[in-house]
Amino acid sequence: MTGTGSDHALRTRLRALRAAAFGADPTGARLERIRRSPNFADGTFRNPEEARHRPSGSTVEFAKVYFEKEARARRAPNGTIPVHPTTVADLARPAATGLRLTWMGHSSVLAEIDGGRVLFDPVWGDRCSPFAFVGPKRLHPVPAPLAALGPVDVVVISHDHYDHLDLSTIKALATTDTLFAVPLGVGAHLERWGVRASRLRELDWTESTEVGDLRLTATPARHFCGRGLRNRQHTLWASWVVEGPDHRVYHSGDTGYFSGFKDIGAAHGPFDATMIQIGAYAEFWPDIHMTPEEGLRAHLDLQGGTPHGVLLPIHWATFNLAPHAWAEPGEWTKYEAEEAGQAVAFPRPGESFEAAGKLPVEPWWRTVSHPVAQPWRRPRPAEVAVESRSDDLDLAGER
Repeated sequence: MTGTGSDHALRTRLRALRAAAFGADPTGARLERIRRSPNFADGTFRNPEEARHRPSGSTVEFAKVYFEKEARARRAPNGTIPVHPTTVADLARPAATGLRLTWMGHSSVLAEIDGGRVLFDPVWGDRCSPFAFVGPKRLHPVPAPLAALGPVDVVVISHDHYDHLDLSTIKALATTDTLFAVPLGVGAHLERWGVRASRLRELDWTESTEVGDLRLTATPARHFCGRGLRNRQHTLWASWVVEGPDHRVYHSGDTGYFSGFKDIGAAHGPFDATMIQIGAYAEFWPDIHMTPEEGLRAHLDLQGGTPHGVLLPIHWATFNLAPHAWAEPGEWTKYEAEEAGQAVAFPRPGESFEAAGKLPVEPWWRTVSHPVAQPWRRPRPAEVAVESRSDDLDLAGER
């Protein structure tokens, strides 16, 4: 049965849902602190290097690329993504070497470092959207329920976009005893969703906080913020460094490539492992996300210019957020890492590995991938003219 009353009730529920998911704007003492930040000027947070955060070029051209039928098919797997069956027992066992990473898909990573447990950018929702019925939907299930992770010492958020800060996930974590380390201004969202102010560590770039034996530092990134149509740029975005007594790791969050990676590496590196964004890039927004080639370059910058530690590619395979082929980030990263002689881990979603142990290196995506064009491949000096397929097409799984 429909009618004015039921329509009004539906609109009321949608407004309530929208208001909650959009979070809250910083006010009061939090807003005053934001205004005092050296990274805040003329009413907005500023990037370390100039960055356009709205799509450039023709909207018509972008729509052609994004909605073309064959291209849309390539942006999703052609089979079921193999998710590793993570168990409570797996995660309850201490890391033998002191550092273990478990990629849960997209940018969500559980890092166990020198006895501490850090959960980066946890997104357990089905969609990265303010609504449950529209927006980018998961391409694979969450590898394990939040409860299976066990106690988490600190949840680290890189910025407030929906694919990094999820309302339902934060509400679930708010019922635990975990602390939250977030960039300046993001605490307003969390407080609205039930996180007590006493459990927040809200940091500007270069500021640090101690959680047990771990030291967490918010470091610069080249991106932007916002959860609503009126984006006031009043919440900061950040990459993160976590240093323990024996190990150190880096999580990029979302960022375009910039020269500051060298400075972060000089101040905090080298790192045993880096978690680097290598997906959701496009020529329409070149300043705010990295290609795999740029992600590998960022990792090397963080390590002082030479291969070191382990690179864990993040921000790919879980959500369809850009025009590139679904498997392209994995293929391109594998190629660049091999060219540079850099160790890279390719875990299935939910798969744990230790940076000093045996790394997962199998290109698992090839079993469920459409053919991937590889225009980034560079001829090696020793190579003679090689047989090539039309359009430089490399069929997943043939190499």
